[in-house]
Amino acid sequence: MIDYVRLEVRRTLRDTTFVVFGTGMPVLMYLLFTNIGGGDGDQGWKTGTMVGMAAYGALGSALATGTGVAEDKSIGWLRQLRITPMRPRDVVVGRALAGSMTVLPSVAVVLTAGALVNDVRLGAGQWLALLLFLWLGALPFTLLGIGNGYRLTAQTTGVVNTACNLGLAVVGGLWFPVSEFPGWLRAIGAYTPAHRFADLGWSAADGNAPGLGTVAVLAAWLLAFGSYAVVSYRRAARTV
Repeated sequence: MIDYVRLEVRRTLRDTTFVVFGTGMPVLMYLLFTNIGGGDGDQGWKTGTMVGMAAYGALGSALATGTGVAEDKSIGWLRQLRITPMRPRDVVVGRALAGSMTVLPSVAVVLTAGALVNDVRLGAGQWLALLLFLWLGALPFTLLGIGNGYRLTAQTTGVVNTACNLGLAVVGGLWFPVSEFPGWLRAIGAYTPAHRFADLGWSAADGNAPGLGTVAVLAAWLLAFGSYAVVSYRRAARTV
C-alpha cells in the first residue's frame, strides 16, 4: 500500500492545475479578504480568516482527490487495481492517505502568508497544532471526494466536487463567520463538517484543545463519508 500511496502523491503534485488552483486560490482570497476588506489592521480578523482560508484550501484539495479517481476509472486504472492483491478497503484507504498528503501544501501556503504578509503571531506549538489539525481533519472530505469519484463520471465528479466545496465552505463559515448568518442557517452551519473542521484550527490558534462536540461531529462525518467511499468503490468494481 505504501508504494501505491507514494505513486498517487507524485501524480497529484505533478498536476500543474492542482498546484496552481489548489494552493494559489486560497492564499489569494486570504490576502484579498484581509487587506482590501474592512478588517484591515485587525489581527483577530487576520488570524481567524487565515484559519478559514487554510481550511478552505484543504477542503478543495481533499475533494480534488475524487476527480483524479474518476479520471482513473475512465482510463481503466480501476480494472488494473482489481487484479492486484489489494482489497477494496486497502484501495480506498490508500487513496485517502495519498489525498491527505496533498492537503498539506494548501494549508502550509496560507499559514505562511499569514505569518509573513499579515504578521500573524502564534507560538511554535500553536503553529504545529494548527498544521496538524487542518491536515488530519481534512480526511472526511478526502473520503467524500473519493466516493464521488468512484460513483460518478469524470465530468460529473468535477461539477459535484466544486458544488460541495463552495457549499460546505460558505455554510460552514470558512469565508465569513457563522455568527453573521441568520439564526436558522447558523444552527445548520454549526453541524456541518466544514465548520467543525475549521473549529479545530480556530481552537489551536486560540491556544485551546478542540471541544469534544467538535471531535464527535467530525468523527460522525468521517464514518459517514468513509462508508460512502467504500460502497461507491464496490459498486464501481462491479460495473467497470
